[in-house]
Amino acid sequence: MLNDRPLALVIDDSDDTRDMYATALYLDGFAVEEACDGQEALRKARAVVPDVIITDFLMPMMDGWEMIRHLRADNRTRAIPIIACSGASWPTAGHGVKADVVLQKPYPLDLLLLEVHGLLARRAA
Repeated sequence: MLNDRPLALVIDDSDDTRDMYATALYLDGFAVEEACDGQEALRKARAVVPDVIITDFLMPMMDGWEMIRHLRADNRTRAIPIIACSGASWPTAGHGVKADVVLQKPYPLDLLLLEVHGLLARRAA
């Protein structure tokens, strides 16, 4: 936690989407770090070890599937709850992704916040 606020890492190659998620999380009481691709996200996740990660699947440099595989293979980041978001109708098909929650875009921001709070509550229990 950063400054007594849980820390969320928001990863999306769309500036608008990233800004929308980051603003909603900030207004809901979170500190927020942002990344625009999987490689930048891995560096940030390992440096700050966020309380929760919200990520897109389809991104340049390193996609969300590969980034999640790296996070789950690292002892420092393996237990971080991950919400993966996708506009694809089959976001996890054949990828063996171990995200805690997969949301189909578009979805309401209040649903995202409910999922984030639910994951953090389960983690704390």
